[in-house]
Amino acid sequence: MAPQHAFDPYTFLAKIGTGRTLVTYQAQRPIFAQGEAADAVFYLQEGQVKLTVVSAQGKEAVIALLEAQAFFGEGCLAGQPLRMAAATALTDCALMRIEKPAMLQVLHAEPAFAELFMAYLLSRNSRIEADLIDHLFNSSEKRLARVLLLLAHFGKEGKTEPVLPQISQETLAEMIGTTRSRVNFFLNKFRKLGFIDYNGGMHVHSALLNVVLYD
Repeated sequence: MAPQHAFDPYTFLAKIGTGRTLVTYQAQRPIFAQGEAADAVFYLQEGQVKLTVVSAQGKEAVIALLEAQAFFGEGCLAGQPLRMAAATALTDCALMRIEKPAMLQVLHAEPAFAELFMAYLLSRNSRIEADLIDHLFNSSEKRLARVLLLLAHFGKEGKTEPVLPQISQETLAEMIGTTRSRVNFFLNKFRKLGFIDYNGGMHVHSALLNVVLYD
């Protein structure tokens, strides 16, 4: 009798199979639209994805920028028949599309996968709570500083990384709820203070944390 191999959730998310399809999108291409049928969960293997919502009055807001190893579209698992937000490839992306039945089956059958998925949801929920507090109590300058630090992965092993140049001032403005001109003003201020610089892309320095911590 052949030995059974332990289930590896990352192998499951990397290889096509029943209900799982590997799809690619070029930068700026829509993945799904707000109001479309919600019938699958996506796992981002490579690239960046932008989630946006549009109000009845036509105003658009960016609610998340996702990077590799992120799930999105999971609202279908909670009974949402339609997409509550739109997803757009911000850069060239490779995605695993997991149909709802296949996702439910692996969540019930494989505790290792369920643990991975739950850990991701809890982490993102904490981020959403922090974003809400940020919008309620902080100025647009502080909100921009916080977004830049998050995009630069500040606090992960003490390193910062360049913010991708594809992230426009318009997108940053939509993320923090202000105008592009205000974002431009604050970015120029941060550059003059030595908090950021532009050398092959925007680089964020740890000194920017002072804007978030102090008035």
